[in-house]
Amino acid sequence: MTAPDRIGSGYFTQMYIFDRNGTRKYPPHQVEVEAIQHKTTQILHKVYFPDDTDEAFEVESSTRAKDFCHNIATKLMLTSSEGFSLFVKIADKVISVPEGDFFFDFVRHLTDWIRKARPSRDGQPPSFTYQVFFMKKLWTNTVPGKDQQADIIFHYHQELPKLLRGYHKCSEEEASILAALIYRVKFGDNKAGLANIPRLLRELVPSDLVKKQSPDDWKRGIITHFNKNGGMSPEDAKIEFLKVIYKWPTFGSAFFEVKQQTEPQYPEILLIAINKNGMNLIDPKSKDILATHPFTKISNWSSGNTYFHTTIGNLVRGSKLLCETSLGYKMDDLLTSYISLMLTNMNRQKTIKKLTNEQIKTDGERTREFLSNHFSNSEPGHKS
Repeated sequence: MTAPDRIGSGYFTQMYIFDRNGTRKYPPHQVEVEAIQHKTTQILHKVYFPDDTDEAFEVESSTRAKDFCHNIATKLMLTSSEGFSLFVKIADKVISVPEGDFFFDFVRHLTDWIRKARPSRDGQPPSFTYQVFFMKKLWTNTVPGKDQQADIIFHYHQELPKLLRGYHKCSEEEASILAALIYRVKFGDNKAGLANIPRLLRELVPSDLVKKQSPDDWKRGIITHFNKNGGMSPEDAKIEFLKVIYKWPTFGSAFFEVKQQTEPQYPEILLIAINKNGMNLIDPKSKDILATHPFTKISNWSSGNTYFHTTIGNLVRGSKLLCETSLGYKMDDLLTSYISLMLTNMNRQKTIKKLTNEQIKTDGERTREFLSNHFSNSEPGHKS
């Protein structure tokens, strides 16, 4: 079969798939155009993972994000793709791809919006490259040890930076236990580097605890716990690390440092953790959880370039929390996704309560609204 024949055959195959999967909303992305110009319908797309590895996956013009996630999970031998998402990093934004969107439609739409929002240079439209990441997004059913592949490739590497940044409430004893496990992940059973622990503390101990002890005291504590785990493999150390953090109410959280002035009982600088329990308000100094608002109590939220606003309780009499942050779009997306999952589960269990249709918008709707608000020249507006 000649190349034109193969292209023609591929064209009719794609037409059948589009008819079955629905139609695209946007013209082909440049990657698709280049594939056709090279007389092939096969597109291999590189995907990056949290453990600093990457792999190429075949993506078709008819591939939706949900299918892409399933293909990745299958190839990596994960138990399930539940809770995972594709993220596109472009310019200074990292945006989750709605699972129902055609992958290349989303990338095309995102690229077009950013190109329109950014000024051209010398009359030439700006060009943007993008990267695709695959990560755990929703941690509702995540239990360490249940899916060891996911623990080793994703969960450990996504949770480690949050610990080291000092977002969790962690005792010095727990920090020593975790530091010994982090060391074992890095160096295995090799004891030669133990003498260098004082110089490695920033890579082993939460930033807010490093100065709580002298370097030599940290070293002694870490070595004690390291010796207790003799023979443990780096992979098992990752899982044990997760089992320690899993006991904490902030496990699997996405953390956001915001500024607020609406609630005098809370500090001006507030740490917000969004996880399976809801939206947690945390004192950034003591790490105490000041309040936890379940998703069922969050009646409204909105975001823009510089803010994230939410209403807790009744829309009329509920309390409002107005936050200054450049990451409002991420908070918006996470709340949308967790509440969508909650509603899906409630429907599945036939125990759904009276939650208004206006409370929730689909991932796609909110993402498209985000693009309109954040990358247009007009002032972003509130969502009701």
